Amino acid sequence: MPAIERSRPQAPRLAKIVLWVTLLLLHTPILVMILGALIEKTPDSWSWTLRWFSEVVNDQALMDALQNSVLVGVTASLLSTVIGTSAAVGLHRSAGGWRWAVEGLSVVSLVFPEIVFALSLLSLFFILQFELGLTTVVIAHVSFSISYVMMTVGARLATMDRSLEDAARDLGATEWQTYRSVVFPLLVPSIIGGGALSFLLSFDDFLITYFVNGVGQDTLPVKLYTAMKLGVSPKLNALSSLMFVMTLLALIFFFRSSAFRVFFEARGKHESKSEKENP
Repeated sequence: MPAIERSRPQAPRLAKIVLWVTLLLLHTPILVMILGALIEKTPDSWSWTLRWFSEVVNDQALMDALQNSVLVGVTASLLSTVIGTSAAVGLHRSAGGWRWAVEGLSVVSLVFPEIVFALSLLSLFFILQFELGLTTVVIAHVSFSISYVMMTVGARLATMDRSLEDAARDLGATEWQTYRSVVFPLLVPSIIGGGALSFLLSFDDFLITYFVNGVGQDTLPVKLYTAMKLGVSPKLNALSSLMFVMTLLALIFFFRSSAFRVFFEARGKHESKSEKENP
Protein backbone atom coordinates (compact mmCIF):
# COMPACT_ATOMS: atom_id res chain seq x y z
CA MET A 1 0.00 0.00 0.00
CA PRO A 2 1.45 3.46 -0.90
CA ALA A 3 2.64 5.68 1.96
CA ILE A 4 0.02 8.30 1.10
CA GLU A 5 -2.77 5.69 1.48
CA ARG A 6 -1.40 4.51 4.86
CA SER A 7 -1.20 8.07 6.17
CA ARG A 8 -4.86 8.77 5.49
CA PRO A 9 -7.19 8.56 8.54
CA GLN A 10 -9.26 5.39 8.83
CA ALA A 11 -13.01 5.49 8.31
CA PRO A 12 -15.17 5.62 11.48
CA ARG A 13 -16.41 2.27 12.79
CA LEU A 14 -20.03 3.38 12.28
CA ALA A 15 -19.34 4.02 8.58
CA LYS A 16 -17.93 0.50 8.18
CA ILE A 17 -20.98 -0.99 9.88
CA VAL A 18 -23.29 0.96 7.58
CA LEU A 19 -21.24 -0.22 4.60
CA TRP A 20 -21.56 -3.91 5.50
CA VAL A 21 -25.28 -3.59 6.31
CA THR A 22 -25.83 -1.90 2.95
CA LEU A 23 -23.92 -4.62 1.09
CA LEU A 24 -25.92 -7.27 2.96
CA LEU A 25 -29.25 -5.65 2.06
CA LEU A 26 -28.21 -5.27 -1.58
CA HIS A 27 -27.07 -8.86 -2.07
CA THR A 28 -29.51 -10.79 0.11
CA PRO A 29 -32.17 -10.94 -2.67
CA ILE A 30 -29.58 -12.38 -5.06
CA LEU A 31 -28.58 -15.01 -2.51
CA VAL A 32 -32.25 -15.92 -1.93
CA MET A 33 -32.77 -16.22 -5.71
CA ILE A 34 -29.80 -18.57 -6.15
CA LEU A 35 -30.84 -20.70 -3.15
CA GLY A 36 -34.37 -20.85 -4.55
CA ALA A 37 -32.96 -22.32 -7.76
CA LEU A 38 -30.76 -24.87 -6.00
CA ILE A 39 -33.10 -26.09 -3.24
CA GLU A 40 -36.14 -28.31 -3.80
CA LYS A 41 -38.77 -28.63 -1.12
CA THR A 42 -40.36 -32.00 -0.54
CA PRO A 43 -43.12 -32.83 1.99
CA ASP A 44 -40.54 -34.23 4.38
CA SER A 45 -37.35 -32.31 3.79
CA TRP A 46 -35.29 -29.92 1.71
CA SER A 47 -32.72 -31.12 -0.82
CA TRP A 48 -30.16 -29.69 -3.21
CA THR A 49 -31.00 -30.09 -6.91
CA LEU A 50 -30.12 -28.93 -10.42
CA ARG A 51 -33.54 -29.93 -11.73
CA TRP A 52 -34.73 -26.37 -12.32
CA PHE A 53 -31.68 -25.54 -14.44
CA SER A 54 -32.38 -28.65 -16.53
CA GLU A 55 -35.99 -27.54 -17.02
CA VAL A 56 -34.81 -24.10 -18.17
CA VAL A 57 -32.50 -25.67 -20.78
CA ASN A 58 -35.30 -27.96 -22.01
CA ASP A 59 -37.85 -25.11 -22.28
CA GLN A 60 -37.96 -24.28 -26.02
CA ALA A 61 -39.69 -20.90 -25.49
CA LEU A 62 -36.97 -19.76 -23.08
CA MET A 63 -34.24 -21.00 -25.43
CA ASP A 64 -35.82 -19.05 -28.32
CA ALA A 65 -35.86 -15.93 -26.12
CA LEU A 66 -32.21 -16.55 -25.18
CA GLN A 67 -31.34 -16.89 -28.87
CA ASN A 68 -33.06 -13.55 -29.59
CA SER A 69 -31.16 -11.89 -26.71
CA VAL A 70 -27.80 -13.19 -27.93
CA LEU A 71 -28.58 -12.22 -31.54
CA VAL A 72 -29.63 -8.70 -30.55
CA GLY A 73 -26.73 -8.29 -28.12
CA VAL A 74 -24.05 -9.41 -30.59
CA THR A 75 -25.45 -7.33 -33.47
CA ALA A 76 -25.97 -4.21 -31.36
CA SER A 77 -22.53 -4.47 -29.72
CA LEU A 78 -20.75 -4.91 -33.08
CA LEU A 79 -22.54 -1.92 -34.64
CA SER A 80 -22.12 0.32 -31.60
CA THR A 81 -18.43 -0.64 -31.31
CA VAL A 82 -17.70 0.30 -34.93
CA ILE A 83 -19.70 3.55 -34.79
CA GLY A 84 -18.56 4.52 -31.29
CA THR A 85 -14.88 3.86 -32.02
CA SER A 86 -15.01 5.87 -35.25
CA ALA A 87 -16.76 8.73 -33.44
CA ALA A 88 -14.23 8.72 -30.57
CA VAL A 89 -11.26 8.81 -32.97
CA GLY A 90 -12.90 11.55 -35.03
CA LEU A 91 -13.64 13.68 -31.95
CA HIS A 92 -10.14 13.17 -30.52
CA ARG A 93 -8.53 14.56 -33.68
CA SER A 94 -10.98 17.45 -34.03
CA ALA A 95 -10.78 20.96 -32.67
CA GLY A 96 -13.39 23.65 -32.20
CA GLY A 97 -16.43 24.28 -30.07
CA TRP A 98 -18.63 21.76 -31.91
CA ARG A 99 -16.48 18.94 -30.47
CA TRP A 100 -17.62 19.73 -26.92
CA ALA A 101 -21.21 20.00 -28.15
CA VAL A 102 -21.04 16.53 -29.72
CA GLU A 103 -19.44 15.07 -26.57
CA GLY A 104 -22.15 16.69 -24.45
CA LEU A 105 -24.90 15.28 -26.66
CA SER A 106 -23.33 11.81 -26.47
CA VAL A 107 -23.68 11.90 -22.68
CA VAL A 108 -27.39 12.73 -22.91
CA SER A 109 -28.31 9.09 -23.50
CA LEU A 110 -26.47 8.17 -20.28
CA VAL A 111 -28.48 10.52 -18.07
CA PHE A 112 -31.77 10.58 -19.97
CA PRO A 113 -34.64 8.82 -18.12
CA GLU A 114 -34.95 5.40 -19.71
CA ILE A 115 -38.74 5.57 -19.96
CA VAL A 116 -38.52 8.86 -21.90
CA PHE A 117 -35.82 7.39 -24.15
CA ALA A 118 -38.02 4.37 -24.87
CA LEU A 119 -41.09 6.50 -25.64
CA SER A 120 -39.09 8.78 -27.96
CA LEU A 121 -37.77 5.76 -29.89
CA LEU A 122 -41.26 4.29 -30.14
CA SER A 123 -42.60 7.61 -31.48
CA LEU A 124 -39.77 7.76 -34.04
CA PHE A 125 -40.45 4.23 -35.28
CA PHE A 126 -44.17 5.04 -35.48
CA ILE A 127 -43.53 8.19 -37.57
CA LEU A 128 -41.13 6.32 -39.87
CA GLN A 129 -43.65 3.44 -40.04
CA PHE A 130 -41.07 0.86 -38.98
CA GLU A 131 -42.52 -2.53 -38.19
CA LEU A 132 -41.60 -3.37 -34.60
CA GLY A 133 -39.36 -6.41 -34.23
CA LEU A 134 -35.79 -7.44 -33.56
CA THR A 135 -34.54 -4.84 -36.07
CA THR A 136 -36.06 -1.96 -34.09
CA VAL A 137 -34.68 -3.51 -30.87
CA VAL A 138 -31.17 -3.55 -32.38
CA ILE A 139 -31.50 0.08 -33.53
CA ALA A 140 -32.65 1.11 -30.04
CA HIS A 141 -29.83 -0.74 -28.31
CA VAL A 142 -27.22 0.74 -30.67
CA SER A 143 -28.53 4.25 -29.94
CA PHE A 144 -27.80 4.02 -26.20
CA SER A 145 -24.67 1.82 -26.45
CA ILE A 146 -22.65 4.14 -28.69
CA SER A 147 -22.03 6.60 -25.84
CA TYR A 148 -20.45 3.92 -23.64
CA VAL A 149 -18.08 2.85 -26.43
CA MET A 150 -17.16 6.48 -27.10
CA MET A 151 -16.34 7.02 -23.41
CA THR A 152 -14.24 3.85 -23.16
CA VAL A 153 -12.24 4.42 -26.35
CA GLY A 154 -12.01 8.17 -25.62
CA ALA A 155 -10.43 7.44 -22.21
CA ARG A 156 -7.73 5.37 -23.94
CA LEU A 157 -7.11 8.02 -26.58
CA ALA A 158 -6.75 10.72 -23.90
CA THR A 159 -3.87 8.82 -22.26
CA MET A 160 -2.15 7.70 -25.47
CA ASP A 161 1.36 8.99 -26.13
CA ARG A 162 1.16 11.19 -29.24
CA SER A 163 4.93 10.87 -29.78
CA LEU A 164 4.36 7.32 -31.10
CA GLU A 165 2.27 8.69 -33.96
CA ASP A 166 4.82 11.44 -34.62
CA ALA A 167 7.59 8.82 -34.74
CA ALA A 168 5.63 6.75 -37.27
CA ARG A 169 5.12 9.78 -39.49
CA ASP A 170 8.81 10.70 -39.22
CA LEU A 171 9.63 7.22 -40.50
CA GLY A 172 7.50 7.80 -43.58
CA ALA A 173 4.18 6.21 -42.59
CA THR A 174 1.05 7.66 -44.14
CA GLU A 175 -1.94 8.71 -42.05
CA TRP A 176 -3.73 5.41 -42.71
CA GLN A 177 -0.58 3.34 -41.98
CA THR A 178 -0.13 5.23 -38.69
CA TYR A 179 -3.67 4.41 -37.61
CA ARG A 180 -3.47 0.79 -38.77
CA SER A 181 -0.04 -0.04 -37.31
CA VAL A 182 0.22 2.26 -34.26
CA VAL A 183 -3.09 3.69 -33.07
CA PHE A 184 -5.44 0.77 -33.68
CA PRO A 185 -3.31 -1.91 -31.88
CA LEU A 186 -3.13 0.37 -28.84
CA LEU A 187 -6.91 0.84 -28.94
CA VAL A 188 -7.79 -2.86 -29.22
CA PRO A 189 -8.20 -3.49 -25.43
CA SER A 190 -10.48 -0.47 -25.01
CA ILE A 191 -12.48 -1.44 -28.13
CA ILE A 192 -12.98 -4.95 -26.75
CA GLY A 193 -13.97 -3.48 -23.36
CA GLY A 194 -16.48 -1.12 -24.98
CA GLY A 195 -17.93 -3.95 -27.06
CA ALA A 196 -18.27 -6.17 -23.98
CA LEU A 197 -20.04 -3.38 -22.09
CA SER A 198 -22.39 -2.80 -25.05
CA PHE A 199 -23.28 -6.50 -25.17
CA LEU A 200 -23.89 -6.51 -21.42
CA LEU A 201 -26.19 -3.48 -21.59
CA SER A 202 -28.07 -4.89 -24.57
CA PHE A 203 -28.44 -8.37 -23.11
CA ASP A 204 -29.85 -7.07 -19.80
CA ASP A 205 -32.06 -4.30 -21.15
CA PHE A 206 -35.75 -4.70 -20.43
CA LEU A 207 -37.58 -1.35 -20.49
CA ILE A 208 -36.53 -0.05 -23.92
CA THR A 209 -36.84 -3.55 -25.42
CA TYR A 210 -40.35 -3.88 -23.97
CA PHE A 211 -41.46 -0.71 -25.79
CA VAL A 212 -39.90 -1.32 -29.22
CA ASN A 213 -40.20 -5.10 -29.45
CA GLY A 214 -42.56 -6.84 -31.85
CA VAL A 215 -45.10 -9.54 -31.09
CA GLY A 216 -43.67 -13.05 -30.66
CA GLN A 217 -40.03 -11.96 -30.68
CA ASP A 218 -39.38 -11.55 -26.97
CA THR A 219 -35.87 -11.32 -25.62
CA LEU A 220 -34.96 -13.15 -22.43
CA PRO A 221 -35.62 -10.24 -19.98
CA VAL A 222 -39.04 -9.59 -21.56
CA LYS A 223 -39.86 -13.32 -21.49
CA LEU A 224 -38.83 -13.45 -17.85
CA TYR A 225 -41.10 -10.50 -16.99
CA THR A 226 -44.03 -12.13 -18.80
CA ALA A 227 -43.50 -15.42 -16.97
CA MET A 228 -43.24 -13.70 -13.57
CA LYS A 229 -46.80 -12.37 -13.94
CA LEU A 230 -47.94 -15.95 -13.22
CA GLY A 231 -45.82 -16.15 -10.08
CA VAL A 232 -42.20 -16.71 -9.08
CA SER A 233 -41.24 -20.35 -9.58
CA PRO A 234 -37.93 -22.19 -8.94
CA LYS A 235 -37.46 -22.38 -12.73
CA LEU A 236 -37.55 -18.60 -12.98
CA ASN A 237 -35.06 -18.42 -10.12
CA ALA A 238 -32.80 -20.76 -12.11
CA LEU A 239 -33.18 -18.61 -15.24
CA SER A 240 -32.44 -15.44 -13.26
CA SER A 241 -29.42 -17.10 -11.67
CA LEU A 242 -28.05 -17.99 -15.11
CA MET A 243 -28.50 -14.39 -16.27
CA PHE A 244 -26.80 -13.16 -13.09
CA VAL A 245 -23.79 -15.43 -13.69
CA MET A 246 -23.51 -14.36 -17.34
CA THR A 247 -23.68 -10.70 -16.34
CA LEU A 248 -21.13 -11.21 -13.57
CA LEU A 249 -18.67 -12.90 -15.94
CA ALA A 250 -19.06 -10.09 -18.46
CA LEU A 251 -18.51 -7.50 -15.71
CA ILE A 252 -15.36 -9.27 -14.51
CA PHE A 253 -14.03 -9.32 -18.07
CA PHE A 254 -14.91 -5.67 -18.55
CA PHE A 255 -13.34 -4.37 -15.33
CA ARG A 256 -10.18 -6.40 -15.96
CA SER A 257 -9.80 -4.98 -19.48
CA SER A 258 -6.95 -2.60 -20.25
CA ALA A 259 -9.40 0.21 -20.95
CA PHE A 260 -10.39 0.45 -17.30
CA ARG A 261 -6.83 -0.05 -16.09
CA VAL A 262 -5.78 2.87 -18.27
CA PHE A 263 -8.67 4.95 -16.92
CA PHE A 264 -7.82 4.29 -13.27
CA GLU A 265 -4.05 4.66 -13.85
CA ALA A 266 -4.66 8.04 -15.46
CA ARG A 267 -6.90 9.01 -12.54
CA GLY A 268 -4.27 7.84 -10.05
CA LYS A 269 -1.56 9.86 -11.77
CA HIS A 270 -3.81 12.92 -11.70
CA GLU A 271 -4.51 12.49 -7.97
CA SER A 272 -0.81 11.93 -7.17
CA LYS A 273 0.10 15.06 -9.11
CA SER A 274 -2.53 17.08 -7.21
CA GLU A 275 -1.27 15.76 -3.88
CA LYS A 276 2.30 16.73 -4.75
CA GLU A 277 1.21 20.20 -5.78
CA ASN A 278 -1.05 20.60 -2.72
CA PRO A 279 0.47 18.46 0.07
